[in-house]
Amino acid sequence: MYDADRKLNKELLMEISTGNYINEGRDIVFKGVSGTGKTWLATACGVQACRQFYKVKYVRLPDLLEGFKMAIHQVDGSYTKLMKKLIKVDLLIIDEWLLFELTKDEATLLLEIINARKKSNIFCSQFDIQGWYEKLGDGTLAEAILDRIIHNSYDIFIDGAVSMREKFGIKAME
Repeated sequence: MYDADRKLNKELLMEISTGNYINEGRDIVFKGVSGTGKTWLATACGVQACRQFYKVKYVRLPDLLEGFKMAIHQVDGSYTKLMKKLIKVDLLIIDEWLLFELTKDEATLLLEIINARKKSNIFCSQFDIQGWYEKLGDGTLAEAILDRIIHNSYDIFIDGAVSMREKFGIKAME
């Protein structure tokens, strides 16, 4: 459902729905405060990509990092297997992007994932891209991650004063 107060560019959303960004290896960054519909839009993009026979995976950043941290300490090749699974995915949707500051090890791991994939990603963040540098721990590692994302992505800010959960939730129906 298109809601005018979100101030979204309809033409851009229609272009995204074609899936061309996946063919081109481009990313999408959905930004906005909690409840504006970032996850909803990212999921809609993922569903559309599945309908176009792309392989899609949705994951929260904390879960992604935790899975890799656990895999690193296994001697059975779990890390390599997990990385290969992510590389096969055409579109990776990462929700709760940089909700918290990352450690240097987490930022390093994130750079490895982004470098290995070389495919499309959707990032859902409550923070503007300028705030990501600090969340990634500053320095060259942050610059490397940001350089791989911001120059190759559609940057979409979702506006809205009222949370969609508030607007369409149970209490709104009463």
